[in-house]
Amino acid sequence: MTTSIDKLIIGNKVFNSRLMLGTGKYKTPRDAHESIQASECEIVTVAIRRLPTNLTHDSSSFLNTLNWEKLWLLPNTAGSQTAEEAIRMAFLGHELACQIGQEENFFVKLEVISDPKYLLPDPIGTLKAAEFLVKKGFTVLPYINADPILALHLEDLGCATVMPLGSPIGSGQGLNNLANIKIIIENAGVPVIVDAGIGAPSEATAAMELGADGILLNTAVAQSKNPAQMALAMNLAVQSGRLGYLAGRMEKKHYANASSPLDQISKS
Repeated sequence: MTTSIDKLIIGNKVFNSRLMLGTGKYKTPRDAHESIQASECEIVTVAIRRLPTNLTHDSSSFLNTLNWEKLWLLPNTAGSQTAEEAIRMAFLGHELACQIGQEENFFVKLEVISDPKYLLPDPIGTLKAAEFLVKKGFTVLPYINADPILALHLEDLGCATVMPLGSPIGSGQGLNNLANIKIIIENAGVPVIVDAGIGAPSEATAAMELGADGILLNTAVAQSKNPAQMALAMNLAVQSGRLGYLAGRMEKKHYANASSPLDQISKS
C-alpha cells in the first residue's frame, strides 16, 4: 500500500485512490457495481448525456444505486462537439451532483470532441470551454491529446489537472504517446491523469512508474471477460506503479553487475 501521506489532490479535494473508473459499456449494472467496489476507486465518471435530467424522478437510474458518501461524481461532457455544448453539459453535471447530495461538487471532466472517427479531442474548443468554466468556479479536468504545450496552456488557465490520452479512447492500444506524456509529466504543476487507451494492467503500471498521478479508464474493465477481476488488477497495477515511482528505479547500466559479488564471497 502507498504511504498515508501520499494522497491525490485535485482542486480542494483529497483522494486516497489514484484510479478513476468510468461507468459505461458494462454488460450489466451488477458488473459495474462489482467493478467499482473491486477497484477501490473514489472517483467515478458518468457521461451527462446518458443521465435523466432529474434523478429524484427516476429511482431506477444507476446513479441512485451508488454510495455517494464514499464516491465522488465526475460529470463528463462526452458527446459535446463544441465548447458551447460542453459548457452546457458542465452546468447540467453540477445540477446532477446536487441531486445526489454533492452540492459543493463543481468537478467536470471536460471533453470537446468534433472528430467522429478517432474521437480525438478538439484543442481549441477545449481551451475555450476550460477558460470559461474555470472563471465560473468549476474544477476542470480536461481530456486532451498528449500535447505538452496545450497541457501548459490549460494549466495556466487554472485547470485542476491535465488528462492526456494514451491512445484513442476505447481502443485498448496502450501508451502510444508515451514520449509526450513523459514531457507533460515533467513540466506539469498539476496532477497528470492518463486517460484513454489503456487496455491492460501492465500499461497502467507503466504510466504510473513514469510519474503519472492517476489513471482513468473504462473500456478495459467493462469489456473484459471478468470486469470485477480486471478492476482489481487495475487497482493493484496503479498502486504498484505508484510505489515503484516513489521508490525510484535503479540506474540502467551497459554492463553486468553481479548481485552477489565474488569479492564479498572471498572475504566471508
